[in-house]
Amino acid sequence: MVALLDGVGVVCHQAAMVGAGLTPRDLPLYAGHNDLGTAVVLAAMAAAGVDRLVLASSMVVYGDGRYACPQHGDQDATARSLQALRQGRFEVGCPVCGEPMQWKLVDEDARLNPQSSYAASKVAQEHFTSAWTRQLPGAAIALRYHNVYGPHMPADTPYAGVAAMFRSALARGQAPTVFEDGGQMRDFVHVRDVAHANALAVEQVVRLAPDTFAAYNIGSGEPVAIADVATTISGAASTGLMPKTTGQFRSGDVRHIVADPKRAETELGFRAEVRPRDGLREFAHSPLRER
Repeated sequence: MVALLDGVGVVCHQAAMVGAGLTPRDLPLYAGHNDLGTAVVLAAMAAAGVDRLVLASSMVVYGDGRYACPQHGDQDATARSLQALRQGRFEVGCPVCGEPMQWKLVDEDARLNPQSSYAASKVAQEHFTSAWTRQLPGAAIALRYHNVYGPHMPADTPYAGVAAMFRSALARGQAPTVFEDGGQMRDFVHVRDVAHANALAVEQVVRLAPDTFAAYNIGSGEPVAIADVATTISGAASTGLMPKTTGQFRSGDVRHIVADPKRAETELGFRAEVRPRDGLREFAHSPLRER
């Protein structure tokens, strides 16, 4: 690998095994692909004298987002119990009074609280990279992607994003399945905007001082409910199939996670150009990649 880095000034590390990572059986896969893989890349960069990195990270490093109780103010989210989920009580409860809390935007200073194998592996990637910037020394930018979608996403795999899963279901002639009550809030960012964010990060990272690690949320800045994502894609596909909200749940899924995009705009000059309502309609007809 060292020979491949000859003449390279900046590495954009995008490779990763993605997905929910909600079963312990996946732990070795995430640790091997994401964390060992990243460690190998970082070691090769050090050997080749390449000291600038742009890392594809994820909003999953935060776990559940930020919340506020109408009565008790800002509160840390606690894991939703299986009993509550089975009873259809999906909102995060206040740890003081137990009442449902309101979600808030999550900025880059929020605590890292991974709740799945995939999320833990992304936190580890960031920690390896941060240590590398000190040891070399070097500079790195971690781009915490929110829900990325766009042409050529993998079809029919549990490791694809939820938008691709909805799109794949329609391609099979099946109605998309929406878990919980569909009220989960997310930020969906188009792959064209992700590419733009990477270009800006490459320009920025070469200007950073050694021993610098910076993280940025990369999202559209327009929160959308999962049920609305499914409805938008289904309606644009014009198949006559509409989403089914089942009340099913996955232990370890977070309820709401929505990025605060201000820092990326202020420091990177990044602002998403594709609005979810437009990009998701386009995605309904975008080609998917067969495994």
